[in-house]
Amino acid sequence: MWLTLAANKILEDDRLNDEDSSLANSGTSSAEIQNFTSWNVGGIATPADLNMEDLLDTRNNLADIYVLGFQEIVPLNAGNIIAQENKSIYMQWNSLIRTALNKPPEHRRVGKEKVQQVIHHIFECIISKQMVGIFITIWARTPLLPYIRHTSVSSVGCGIFGCLGNKGSVSVRFCLHETSFCFVCSHLASGGKEGDNIIYNITSQDYVIWLGDLNYRIYLPEPTTRSLVNDRQWSTLLQNDQLKAELRGGCTFEGWNEEEIEFAPTYKYNPDSDDYYGCNNQKGKKGKSRTPAWCDRIIWFGKGLKQTQYSRGECKLSDHRPVRAIFTAEVKVQCQSTENSVKMFS
Repeated sequence: MWLTLAANKILEDDRLNDEDSSLANSGTSSAEIQNFTSWNVGGIATPADLNMEDLLDTRNNLADIYVLGFQEIVPLNAGNIIAQENKSIYMQWNSLIRTALNKPPEHRRVGKEKVQQVIHHIFECIISKQMVGIFITIWARTPLLPYIRHTSVSSVGCGIFGCLGNKGSVSVRFCLHETSFCFVCSHLASGGKEGDNIIYNITSQDYVIWLGDLNYRIYLPEPTTRSLVNDRQWSTLLQNDQLKAELRGGCTFEGWNEEEIEFAPTYKYNPDSDDYYGCNNQKGKKGKSRTPAWCDRIIWFGKGLKQTQYSRGECKLSDHRPVRAIFTAEVKVQCQSTENSVKMFS
């Protein structure tokens, strides 16, 4: 399963006042933040009152670009896998996101002090794409919209019969100024290799961020894993994590990176609980007890990207916890003198 992405940063008034001319002419650099979020919502109906502010961290910061990836926004039954996508579902998610991002600034805080005067940034959805339960949506501040070009989307199903969309990936590409970005949201099968071909096809972009329920597990017996989880021995568990092993091996994932994980495994929880599934000898489909694992991940590729945060959210809606990452990125800006300069975006 692949994580989704989101971004937060509150921008200074003086930077906002001269932002448009700076973006057009460049010559300077600034550091902005992109926050990416991935969440497998387990096919649970979207609560109308779900508060996305905690997930997007909008009370503390506002970013330039938010990228959110979801998995299982619909139950993965035969009807949903074969039927035409239900647009009303992803429209509900976008409505919740729009409300959270565009809430008036008096409702936001910086640290412990209430923000008194912050220019209200309007965020617009620049692109959204759903494939069965996989959904990616990208939001940007309106001053950036003139500089976002060449948007495109693609989807690859690798589920039932090797082609249906219950498992697979949705990718979005665009250029910000002169720099190309690719964001991939995936929901992969446990123990599968569906991601291999995706990797080879996307690294031609300047920057790639891959998030979702990637479904990598831990190479340890279940009793050992559960004992280490109870003792919060993350480093020992991560030494036996399948994805970390592949990243270290540098074969399939050559050139890819993942920030250090300092949070508990994101799967599998009892819904509306802090207890891992199976802690009371529970068994799932085919007798599986679902050993805890970091199924939900965010990895990245490209020189000039810098990850500044990697964390998880604590919403108990589904059997997965969401994950978040914040990045800054060097972006080439075409100057009036036709020379390229480098700016920092996040």
